[in-house]
Amino acid sequence: MEESIYPWHTENWEYLQRMMDKLPHALLFYGPTGTGIETFAESFAKSMLCENRPSGGQPCASCQSCHWFDQYAHPDYRQILPETLEIARGIQNADKTASTDEEPATGKTSREPSRKIGIDKIRSLADFINISTHRGGSRIISVYPAEAMTSESSNALLKMLEEPPAGTLFILITNHLDALLPTIVSRCSKLAFPMPETSVALGWLKEKGIDDAGDWLAGQGGAPVAALAEAQHGIREEMTVLLNELATPNDTELLKTAEKLQKVPMADLVTWHQRWLYDLLSLRLAGNLRYYPRYRPALESMAKKADIDQLLNLLKKVNERKKTADHPLVPRLALEDMLLDYRKIFSP
Repeated sequence: MEESIYPWHTENWEYLQRMMDKLPHALLFYGPTGTGIETFAESFAKSMLCENRPSGGQPCASCQSCHWFDQYAHPDYRQILPETLEIARGIQNADKTASTDEEPATGKTSREPSRKIGIDKIRSLADFINISTHRGGSRIISVYPAEAMTSESSNALLKMLEEPPAGTLFILITNHLDALLPTIVSRCSKLAFPMPETSVALGWLKEKGIDDAGDWLAGQGGAPVAALAEAQHGIREEMTVLLNELATPNDTELLKTAEKLQKVPMADLVTWHQRWLYDLLSLRLAGNLRYYPRYRPALESMAKKADIDQLLNLLKKVNERKKTADHPLVPRLALEDMLLDYRKIFSP
């Protein structure tokens, strides 16, 4: 597993350890993405199931229960994820409760793995919560990301939360609290996971051997786990190519830029573009910069020239593009279209 407890989560960990004998039937962890909330939730579940849990609550990592947990095979733990995340994590039984996205017009099912948590995944819990636990201890169900539940699966889960089975703990994890049903939120005990202090996040990244930790952290809006992932992903060169094009939009270079970046996931390109637009708007409206401080001179110069309404309309369009970033459209064509829209704002 990943690092058990990040230093900025120590306070929440200690709080839950003090609450161990009086935990509610449902916990709701919420906070910004890229800070490791899901890792915290997994570590907490693992510690509750550990057979040799020492003082402080950290799982021993050597007992049978811990080995089962690490193999996604613990009989008293059920993790509810979208099929896309199951596949990404290499969970072997990902297709047992797969929820395909249905096309309303045709009634046909898509072959693409679902990004949603469908009702079948929640219904699959019925047998799990009604059988005896393997070790006679706790039974744990985690749902991540909780905002991925459909309206049908949300209502099905709500019924379980309204009549919680004995000995069962639900852990819901979300980066978008306002996207959950208010009735689900009201049935859970909420625990906030705020963005860590910059000094703590920078210290942690430097311990991980990340050069230019400040730039990486700023590029992820202060989220250290996301910053580490992007730094280790090895695509900074590609990100720089895009940002240089955005800093000095040039008709003659636009097609070359699109060609250089055609193998980069469109979701990454859209995210980088979004952050650039956020910085432009922030500078224009409040004089602040969040994501790309090393590009401050270019951003300040462009922010003075930009029309606010045009920037807002473009950001809205890019936000919409985010929803279809994984569509099998030729990435180069999609990127060209995105850069052309941006270029129009700064055309003489």
